[in-house]
Amino acid sequence: MTSVRDALDLVERGDLEPLRRDRIEVPERFNWAREVFEGRNVLRSPDRPALIWADDRDHELRLSYREFAESGNRLLNLLRRLGLKEKQPLFVMLPVYPEVWLSYYAAIKGGFVLVPAATILSPTDIEYRFRQLRPGAVLADPVSAKKIDWVELSTGQPIPIKLITGGVRPGWTSVDESRQEPTEAAAAETRSSDPLFLFFTSGTTGLPKIVTHTHTSYPVGHLATSAWIGVRPGDVHCNISQAGWAKFAWSSFFAPFNVGASTFSFYYSGRFDPRRQLQELQDHSVTTFCAPPTVWRMFILEDLSRYRFHFRECVSAGEPLNPEVIDAWRKGTGVTLRDGYGQTESTLMIANMPGQEIKAGSVGWPSFLYDVRVVDEHGAEAKTGKEGNIAVYLPSHPLGLFAGYLGASPEVTAKAFRGDWYFTGDRAYRDADGRFWFVGRADDVIKSSDYRIGPFEVESVLAEHPAVAEAAVIGSPDPIRGALVKGFIILKPGQTPTPELAQDIFLFCRTRLAHYKIPRIVEFTSELPKTISGKIRRTELRSTEAETRKHKEHRPLEYLYAEVVKADESRPTGAATAH
Repeated sequence: MTSVRDALDLVERGDLEPLRRDRIEVPERFNWAREVFEGRNVLRSPDRPALIWADDRDHELRLSYREFAESGNRLLNLLRRLGLKEKQPLFVMLPVYPEVWLSYYAAIKGGFVLVPAATILSPTDIEYRFRQLRPGAVLADPVSAKKIDWVELSTGQPIPIKLITGGVRPGWTSVDESRQEPTEAAAAETRSSDPLFLFFTSGTTGLPKIVTHTHTSYPVGHLATSAWIGVRPGDVHCNISQAGWAKFAWSSFFAPFNVGASTFSFYYSGRFDPRRQLQELQDHSVTTFCAPPTVWRMFILEDLSRYRFHFRECVSAGEPLNPEVIDAWRKGTGVTLRDGYGQTESTLMIANMPGQEIKAGSVGWPSFLYDVRVVDEHGAEAKTGKEGNIAVYLPSHPLGLFAGYLGASPEVTAKAFRGDWYFTGDRAYRDADGRFWFVGRADDVIKSSDYRIGPFEVESVLAEHPAVAEAAVIGSPDPIRGALVKGFIILKPGQTPTPELAQDIFLFCRTRLAHYKIPRIVEFTSELPKTISGKIRRTELRSTEAETRKHKEHRPLEYLYAEVVKADESRPTGAATAH
């Protein structure tokens, strides 16, 4: 058995082999803020920057590890003075303000239960969450506070404690009051199994479920995430994520703070600007960097040669990356993007770790905290190359796995937990070297003429076409085949949707995909529906598509393979003409 302290030392050094052999032993009582943040980082490097925060109005805030702990303690003391008790939920609905980090620290140390929420949630979304889980306190910015007040009035159930930052509002207490509080605060005697985070899933296939993480599964479970990123003491790490997404806790908080690194964040008051973001990454000497696929696709459209980056490690999470994005980033920066796989329900489960040989398109091997396999519906392990369910072997006691779905029906729980396995709901296959190759969500797999087609492979090929910026693939209902493969395509700037371009894309796919995987329909669009974490909501695309086919409608900018690809094609197939 390896102690938490020894595990932290091993991850800091990048020595992961002992962690693959031994389990990490967590004491019955464990408070990460006291044991790790203060007990290691503040003691060892009190003046090292913990948080570096800047915005598009040229404001900048730097908090050392000592200053961060003092500010977090002040917030904790304010929450306690206002009446928040241990194990009560703290609902945090903020943009990526510094108070997000401080609220996480205060909640962990004080034994509160964190309920992160994205600022893009509508009042209806908030009402759904409050009906499932009534908070003891809320922390919000003025825009979110207005929504919360509406929900409070609508439900007729007042929230006992309401804190606001970035403005004032009647009935709300300003976070600024915490400046009058003491800089010291006692840590709650939290148990390792006590709930710490309650995440509402992003809901790609249905209503959000409530995922319960503990004082062990996230703080200690994210040692795997720290190791995957390759972040070290003294690094400046940046992760692009909205604060309501579990990935924020993954990579903006625990991954750097576990090892005593600095975390950098750049806040936009307006729309995301890839050029400004790249400039900030350069100017703040970011050494380790994580972003979702949507951002990487924006970045590779820019002239990367204009910048002088300091990157040592770059990783992507949210959905697997298309190989062409990895190649473009490597050519532009000299750094190889590494994929990783995990869920709201877990920490980093599968990854290409630093120093491992990368095969573009593969998400890598299981991390040291998990025994992950590809199995059939009954838990029998699939043969090499055979598609199946990504599942976690439960008798191995995976440290970073969630404790369960709070308030879920027996049917929901039974679908996820079957015998010795936790079924992730995702599908993949393994090659002869044991690498995992992601296929897609089980609900997203297309069944056409008795073939099973994973959307990711088709999307990857579409994204390789020089005119395509992003693509999403679903099955379009068909009375004969069951479903036709359909691609929704966002074009790069300067490209125009035409029948000729649609034909070129079809022919491009024909030389790169098996015949049954070729899209039979493409539709050009300006945007794709996504969750707050940037994942494509294929369920929404399928719903719209089903309604369209039900009424036998033909959508604008939609082209059929049979209509635009001529029977007497004379030019070479796959010879893309778009530039």
